[in-house]
Amino acid sequence: MTGATLALRLHIVIVEPYEARARSLIECLQPLGHQVTVIAEAAGLARRVREIAPDIVLIDMANPSRDTLEEMTLASGPLDRPVALFVDRSDADLTRQAIEAGVSAYVIDGLQPQRVAAVMDAAIARFQMFRRMRLELEATRRALEERKLIDRAKGILMKARGIGEDEAYALLRRTAMDQGRKIAEVAAALVTAAGLLS
Repeated sequence: MTGATLALRLHIVIVEPYEARARSLIECLQPLGHQVTVIAEAAGLARRVREIAPDIVLIDMANPSRDTLEEMTLASGPLDRPVALFVDRSDADLTRQAIEAGVSAYVIDGLQPQRVAAVMDAAIARFQMFRRMRLELEATRRALEERKLIDRAKGILMKARGIGEDEAYALLRRTAMDQGRKIAEVAAALVTAAGLLS
């Protein structure tokens, strides 16, 4: 077993309709300390995954349907945890749908016990990378919204008090420090109050 999956003891959900294949995967993963839960049917997958709340989901399907991919999306699985999808053949439309559903690893040629560790490592690494990117994007959006709010508040102060931009910002900053709040919070309160008064 490789890096990430060796160091972690994971709760793994395997979606596998064939009992013999599921058993061989369990035999591969359990000796390493992983807890494995098998779901034999894709029907109700979203609900089951939410109830189990695993660390990673491995889905082995010869030819997943659009409904299965929608179930994966509804489960919020790809946003909450890595999901690896194993299929038996390549299909450009299915690949696109799986990526849009948030699949962390899309593997052609089925789920094979000897490859499962490497695929899990790749899925976990890719999931963590995308999670960091999402968090950075959210932080950037939030900072941009705060900057716009502060600029609006500065404009209100400049007009109301006849002061320059630097003075308006200094006033916002001083008020925030005096009140133990963030500048963006003070700016939001000022913009709201100005909206009520206009």
